Amino acid sequence: MWIDPIRIYNQSKIVSDYRSNKQDILDFFEYIPSENLEQRLKDLKKRTFQRDSLTEVLYKMNKQWGAPSSTLHNVDRLSDENSVVVIAGQQAGLLTGPMYTINKIISIIQLAKRQEEKLDVPVIPVFWIAGEDHDFDEINHIYLQKNSRMKKYKVAQQVTDKRSVSDIELDKEEMLRWLKGIFLQIEETEYTITLYESIIDCLEQSATYTDFFARLIYSLFPEEGLVLMDSAHPLVRRMESKHFVYMIEKQNELSSGVCETMERLKAQDYHVPLEVELSGGNLFYHQGKERILLFRNEYGDWIGKQNEVVLSTEELIQIAEKNPEKLSNNVVTRPVMQELLFPSLAFIGGPGEISYWAALKPAFHAFDIKMPPVLPRLSFTYIDSKVNKVLKHFSLTPSDVINNGVTDYKKAWIDSKTHPPIRALAEEIKDTVGKAHQPLRTLAKEIRSDIGDLADKNLFYLHKEITFLEERMIRAVEEKYEKDLEELNLIQLFLYPDGLQERVWNPLPIINKYGTDFIKETLEYSCSFSNDHYLVYL
Repeated sequence: MWIDPIRIYNQSKIVSDYRSNKQDILDFFEYIPSENLEQRLKDLKKRTFQRDSLTEVLYKMNKQWGAPSSTLHNVDRLSDENSVVVIAGQQAGLLTGPMYTINKIISIIQLAKRQEEKLDVPVIPVFWIAGEDHDFDEINHIYLQKNSRMKKYKVAQQVTDKRSVSDIELDKEEMLRWLKGIFLQIEETEYTITLYESIIDCLEQSATYTDFFARLIYSLFPEEGLVLMDSAHPLVRRMESKHFVYMIEKQNELSSGVCETMERLKAQDYHVPLEVELSGGNLFYHQGKERILLFRNEYGDWIGKQNEVVLSTEELIQIAEKNPEKLSNNVVTRPVMQELLFPSLAFIGGPGEISYWAALKPAFHAFDIKMPPVLPRLSFTYIDSKVNKVLKHFSLTPSDVINNGVTDYKKAWIDSKTHPPIRALAEEIKDTVGKAHQPLRTLAKEIRSDIGDLADKNLFYLHKEITFLEERMIRAVEEKYEKDLEELNLIQLFLYPDGLQERVWNPLPIINKYGTDFIKETLEYSCSFSNDHYLVYL
């Protein structure tokens, strides 16, 4: 296996400028994005954290998931006043979700290891499972290759309300049926039986989708000291109680600060995927099995958008103090809560997270704390030997495909198989017919307007017939070179299936083919966080 860095040219403006350290965007962050974190460590020493409570909660939670000894050892190390964490987070995706979840975990483990050696303090990799998220449709499926396309395989369990994912009990019978169907879609290898049994074992010991996710992650990362945290766990909610109170009291400062920053970003032509309102409460209220986003009305009460709930500030503070499990964070307050709970040496985020974090500095400042350093996560595309061989056959590079796709290349390749090219010849014939037809149209219009319209329609049908022949000729050439085109489709499917591989592909097919060693080998390769993307040749 070897790894090469490449550039990605189709990034959003905000991510591109951030990676380039442009001052326009850096003004919205607290630290320059780099691995030089000495100043951040000094800043953290000025703060205090609920370390005893945090280690107790994390120990109970991770023990319940059957966490390896390396994890429990790192939980213990968090009680050290000098210890810090490198943190990232994601939803509890089915079978870990898309590849970028694995890539995020590789990122935090790599950075934590390097910073511990550099700073000579305990640095623990922490992965924040967003268990309070309620969009089940975002996590209830994976994509697998089906012939020349990616097919969505969705678990049939129905969840009609907006309960948090950590509260959704697994329908184990349905999950077992789904898993059997999934494994029928993949080729059997030397790893298949062991992999299937490992997943089934995780499933049998899990009560919720978050449990299932956590156990699978630990089966993939058993020795790295990774610490998982379910943000929806009741024990975590109790730790958050006093912070919820402060968020309630600071609602206006939080919302107005973020709204003002959003306007500044917009003025500088930065698109941020974040919806904020001055009336936004930045918290969810849990009523029954529903999660209700709160807003402030003109009387200062806290309400749901459809008036599902109406609470005074005093009532909401009382809930935060006595029943904090009834509250959870939204996209604005979750990063702040994460920072209040953990001594974060750095936060590692994907492109979308970097974009909306650009608006959040005022939210951190409302609590008199700094936004942590935000580093772009490591990004990988995994390339197997078959795909690499096909790339060489067509003299394509992975960088070509990842940045440009293969659609234009395929058209040019088909055109090169006839002399002259069919498309160019058809356009030339249409132009010639149009010029030859012009006198006829001119005379027709002079005779009568409706005859002129008929002449225009006549030219349209002539062009249509040429197009029909053009398409049929191209299809015949495609049939002749069907095998080559299938190989080009394979390249597209593996390297850029409607976006980067890591956003679509689940790790299951790669683990099934290569085992988990490719994860360990990727972890051992020292990747710079300043590079856009990495190619991993398996």
